[in-house]
Amino acid sequence: MAVPIAILDCDLLLYGRGHRTLDRFKLEDVTDEYLVSMYGFPRHFIYYLVDLLGASLSRPTQRSRAISPETQILAALGFYTSGSFQTRMGDAIGISQASMSRCVANVTEALVERASQFIHFPDDEVSVQHLKDDFYGLAGMPGVLGLVDCNHVAIKAPSAEDLSYVNRKGLHSLNCLMVCDARGMLLSAETHWPGSLQDCAVLQQSALRNQFEAGMHKDGWLLGDSSFFLRTWLMTPLHIPETPAECRYNMAHSATHNVIERTFRTIRSHFRCLDGSKGTLQYSPEKASHIILACCVLHNISLEHGLDVWSSQTMGQMEQPEEEYEHMESLDSEADRVRQELLLAHFS
Repeated sequence: MAVPIAILDCDLLLYGRGHRTLDRFKLEDVTDEYLVSMYGFPRHFIYYLVDLLGASLSRPTQRSRAISPETQILAALGFYTSGSFQTRMGDAIGISQASMSRCVANVTEALVERASQFIHFPDDEVSVQHLKDDFYGLAGMPGVLGLVDCNHVAIKAPSAEDLSYVNRKGLHSLNCLMVCDARGMLLSAETHWPGSLQDCAVLQQSALRNQFEAGMHKDGWLLGDSSFFLRTWLMTPLHIPETPAECRYNMAHSATHNVIERTFRTIRSHFRCLDGSKGTLQYSPEKASHIILACCVLHNISLEHGLDVWSSQTMGQMEQPEEEYEHMESLDSEADRVRQELLLAHFS
């Protein structure tokens, strides 16, 4: 009597003695519209991921049967974009919810391993100048290398009571520090910071700060909101603008910085596992951090492949544990001087 696939052991499904694969689902048998509705991405994008991640997802083992890389990727995309292990999704590709969970873990690991390939600052002068030109074209703000902000993602309470993940609203979260360019492409993503840390504390302890303090990104600055301290490499808005030049500076700053807020909404909208409406990520902080980073990698690959993620997503406010913050006064006289020179040179 045949054993239904839905109750086979998930390890048995994922890995194979002789490395045979379960291919119950064929990409070529369905339309692009179906793939986008179920898994969030079109066929050509999924084929690219199969080529990119296939070797990592086909590690030989001694077990009897294996799920193909293609099916593992579909299972993971289904979770990232829906926020749940839906029975109908597992049925569509012929695997159980337990197997889908293992697929998500495998694909997440493979994407995280490649994060530095897809999330990084440009390192040649021509690309850096293009970066600045793109930002200048938005609202006339010169010298911008990236937009920085933090975004909270809700997670379940860690098994060991750990108050470091409880944010100001009493919810458990990770506070994710990110930088994007004028298109919404992520240039940096640190997704592991505990939710109790304020944005300025996250930046203070981050690898991003170390890079800029060490002079790795010269002749320009990031734009950050008033939750951060002003730095020579980080321009923040003036708390109370008093002159026309200061008002113009703040307006240009706000119009430009809005791109990262829009990027956060886009990521949460496309990757519903992060938006809070399906509940918290039901993983340890470390695993939840990796899932967030995997979604960031997919976001960048989407942009590289010309997918218009902004226009295709609902841009309404998503439920999430946003933090209120106090305006951070400048404590750096050199940074004050740099901002004043910027005001005089470009906004007077």
